[in-house]
Amino acid sequence: MIKCDLFSSIPDWIIEHPRTATVFEQLGLDASCGGKSLEYLCLQQNLNPTTVLRRLEDAVRDGDGQVAESNYEAC
Repeated sequence: MIKCDLFSSIPDWIIEHPRTATVFEQLGLDASCGGKSLEYLCLQQNLNPTTVLRRLEDAVRDGDGQVAESNYEAC
């Protein structure tokens, strides 16, 4: 298993941690990103990359993948 981080692509995250697919969908981050990094895509969507990373890590740890929209910060 690889360590996913801000420099990993969304497909890498989903392959390694399928539960994160729900988080990406809720945040409007497209899984067909052409290999661009999570950080780059967050910045393009005016999402705080560190906050998104925390939500993904929580989903992996907790297993439910649910993210309330009010819990993430814009850049």
